[in-house]
Amino acid sequence: MSQDESGRVRQRYARRDVALDARRYALTDAYALAAWQERQRAMVRLLAGRRLADLSVLEVGCGSGGNLQDLIRLGATPALLQGLELQAERAAQARAVLPAACRIHTADALQADLPEASQDLVLLFTVFSSLLSDAAQQALAARAWHWLRPGGAVLWHDFTVGNPRNPDVRGVPLARVRALFPQGRMQVRRVTLAPPVGRMLCRAHPGLYAWANALPWLRTHVLCLIEKP
Repeated sequence: MSQDESGRVRQRYARRDVALDARRYALTDAYALAAWQERQRAMVRLLAGRRLADLSVLEVGCGSGGNLQDLIRLGATPALLQGLELQAERAAQARAVLPAACRIHTADALQADLPEASQDLVLLFTVFSSLLSDAAQQALAARAWHWLRPGGAVLWHDFTVGNPRNPDVRGVPLARVRALFPQGRMQVRRVTLAPPVGRMLCRAHPGLYAWANALPWLRTHVLCLIEKP
């Protein structure tokens, strides 16, 4: 993405309440735990048939390393994992929690010097909802596709509806995901009980998450496996 867009992304993250995020997304929070468990189950189903231990994996926007940790728990080989993170502080957090064999690069994804067709799996988790420029989204999607080997896949997770109280993000509808990866074969799972509803219900009782999440129209995110022919 352009230097201007990279700067805007940094500014948006700088405005976030880091302490609030830490509380909201910690797995000690009942809603965060339920949403994470649901996503893990869906991810295992989507990746069935792929031997994680043998896959070269790149996460764009790896943050503090949580998704790469999840893959290691599922059998991925640390030495085959890489992460790109725009913010130096979050990249340092990822290096602190991941095995030393994982390679974490502090870099703009569009400036990263990675070989074409070098990855079996590219993770894009809540990345595109932070890009408010259509051109930046298109450029990053093309870059991710460029890095994939034939037969590889993008593993995508993001929300499909915007948050009117947060102008720093926007929802990415499923039609937009398809437009960004027009050559991909897509498997889709709708996941994640709408956060305002889920947090309210989980405060009353954690078991209410599954009850409400049975209604597909209350799920605000998609988890997609987008395969490259």
